[in-house]
Amino acid sequence: MTSVVERLRGPRPVFSVEFFPPRDAADEQRLWLAIRQLEGCEPAFVSVTYGAGGSSRDRTIRTTGRVVQETSLLPMAHLTAVNHSVAELRNVIGWYAAVGVHNVLAVRGDPPGDPNGEWVRHPKGLTYAEELVTLIRQLGDFCVGVAAFPYGHPRSTDLDADTENLVRKFRAGASFAIAQLFFEAEDFLRLRDRVAARGCDAPLLPGILPLTTVRTLHKTAELAGAPVPPSVASRLDRFADDPKAFRAAGIDVVTELSQRLIDEGVPGVHFYTFNMSKATTEVVARLGLLPARA
Repeated sequence: MTSVVERLRGPRPVFSVEFFPPRDAADEQRLWLAIRQLEGCEPAFVSVTYGAGGSSRDRTIRTTGRVVQETSLLPMAHLTAVNHSVAELRNVIGWYAAVGVHNVLAVRGDPPGDPNGEWVRHPKGLTYAEELVTLIRQLGDFCVGVAAFPYGHPRSTDLDADTENLVRKFRAGASFAIAQLFFEAEDFLRLRDRVAARGCDAPLLPGILPLTTVRTLHKTAELAGAPVPPSVASRLDRFADDPKAFRAAGIDVVTELSQRLIDEGVPGVHFYTFNMSKATTEVVARLGLLPARA
């Protein structure tokens, strides 16, 4: 199977998309509609995340398997150390390999119930993402990605320590990283500079959530761990009571952010879809990343 890194080494920038596992039948229908619609846009790869604390592991595994079996898309599996023993992790990794999935995003994961709560290691599990990277690489020919944090991980003491943690994950065998959400291009570019200054040239992808509603703006701030900056708030806050205008302005903001990053040489842009395809397709089209026939 093609690796994510191979897809990132092409002659032009690419895009990728992330989905959430379905909670019920209606969610599953919505998810597969989005997958089918985005399949024609030829993303470099697609991923299906775990729920909080790994709570939707089984649905994530099943959905990733269906992507392999029923679509032409390149899937990237998610794996988290939360509430999993090493034996359970080995089983999941083995299942992914058995169905032909050889790209995995390895993250330690957030505590269930409270993402900012105290992280508790499974008594027979792992403590750090770099250990999970090592385990995956030991078990097969996998291309492993990891998470990066433009504002620093909430539990890091400072940005230097956070950057060292990221570099250790690369040294453990990770081949690329996807950055958590951020608001301004400089936030990502400073992270890239910090990694490069430590002699690491692994691909680093920005993670982008289309800002289509006030809710997605607040969700971005929550996931980023940073307040909405004045440069963004000044463009969007005035449309808080006008959903159509807010969506249009939000798509403009995200498109401009993505284009700036492409101009700065990122190999691709990773979009969080919320299992909807339209906004992502609009942004990708405006960036000129769609195949000609689409």
